[in-house]
Amino acid sequence: MSLKHALLGLLSERPASGYDLLKRFDTSLANVWPATQSQIYTELTRLAGSGLITVAAEGPRGRKEYALADEGLAELRHWLTETKPQRNTRSDVLLRVFFLGVLTPEQARGYLTDLIELSDQGYEELQQLARSIDGDEDDLAVYGRIALEYGLRFNAMRREWAEWAANRIDRIG
Repeated sequence: MSLKHALLGLLSERPASGYDLLKRFDTSLANVWPATQSQIYTELTRLAGSGLITVAAEGPRGRKEYALADEGLAELRHWLTETKPQRNTRSDVLLRVFFLGVLTPEQARGYLTDLIELSDQGYEELQQLARSIDGDEDDLAVYGRIALEYGLRFNAMRREWAEWAANRIDRIG
């Protein structure tokens, strides 16, 4: 996935300013595809330059509202239907697990305890996000909730796995 496609997807719902898009990232996509303000504004300039979005309105202090162009919608649909998602084969978390044997059992359990806490924190942040979502039933809200459920289940699974792994270390160490 790219920031380009995330912005095109957000703009498929309705026109928005860079500020509006940044807020929508913070409340919906931050756990899936985080982006900074400078990354968003830089990408919006690129997208407008390539004709995938247009400046639909301009306001005070240089505020621009962007809208999805037909070419942008075509690109978003192409990306969704004709390109395969990249398989994320690198995991810093699991690479470290492979080498926990160089630590004492207590240090290895500490790493896994930290992972449990990270999972709990991620789960709680997503729960808070779920509680803050209003009852909108537009496509972004419906599919956003589906993605949110993935995050909740992933954090729950990672926590359960880290507890299991810590118990295995208890048996060996």
